[in-house]
Amino acid sequence: MSVNKILVVEDDPVYQQRMFDILRQTGAQLLLASDGEQGVNLAKQEQPDLIFMDVVMPGMDGFSACRQITSDRATRHIPVVIVSSKHEDADRVWAQLQGAKAVVAKPFSEQDILNQVDAHG
Repeated sequence: MSVNKILVVEDDPVYQQRMFDILRQTGAQLLLASDGEQGVNLAKQEQPDLIFMDVVMPGMDGFSACRQITSDRATRHIPVVIVSSKHEDADRVWAQLQGAKAVVAKPFSEQDILNQVDAHG
């Protein structure tokens, strides 16, 4: 499977731009949601190949959105990578329990993000 469509769920405009700048190199179509609920809806509508999900967002947080995406028949095949400043061991375990395939710590490097695209492509 190749990664042709990537959904970024992030409410911070600085991190949104940084993710887009990095992911643009992949040639994939990039989609943006600024909260968890929007992310869940876009995942269902657009069926991206990979989702990068922030945790701390207004409304539905990233853990809840991840759980909804990974437990729904229509979207459970889509790998979700949590990207968060919450990256203690307990947060990593919780992310995996919600169905996340990986956790990337903020601040992240370009290589951290590209490695995830390669790992799920």
